[in-house]
Amino acid sequence: MSDISILLVDDETDFVETMTKRFRIRKIDVASASNGPDALNLLEGREFDVAILDVRMPGMDGLELLRRIRAKHPLTEVIMLTGHASLETGMQGMSLGAFDYVLKPADFDDLLDKVRRAAERRALNVRTRHAGG
Repeated sequence: MSDISILLVDDETDFVETMTKRFRIRKIDVASASNGPDALNLLEGREFDVAILDVRMPGMDGLELLRRIRAKHPLTEVIMLTGHASLETGMQGMSLGAFDYVLKPADFDDLLDKVRRAAERRALNVRTRHAGG
């Protein structure tokens, strides 16, 4: 049983449904949003270990959403989903504090590995923050 919680933000419904099923099979808690404002609303109501953000979304893009998550939820780790055409944007996300990025179409095992490592880093940061203030 995993105790990782993920927020998956992508405007591609099929992708979200497929990934949600695959994470849930592995007993990972997933909430999803199809845009930045909905994601921010979900974040107001609960803590997530890892947020997976698509870079290219209408309205608020993944980088703007990353900035807002970093500002209000600094312990939430973020993984950016980026297409080959926007690889540079994935790297830009890293410079803004993202844990890592994954190229779309995302290899699930690669994404799962990065989610687990991001959740471990978050857990360490939470312990450090509680221990040292």
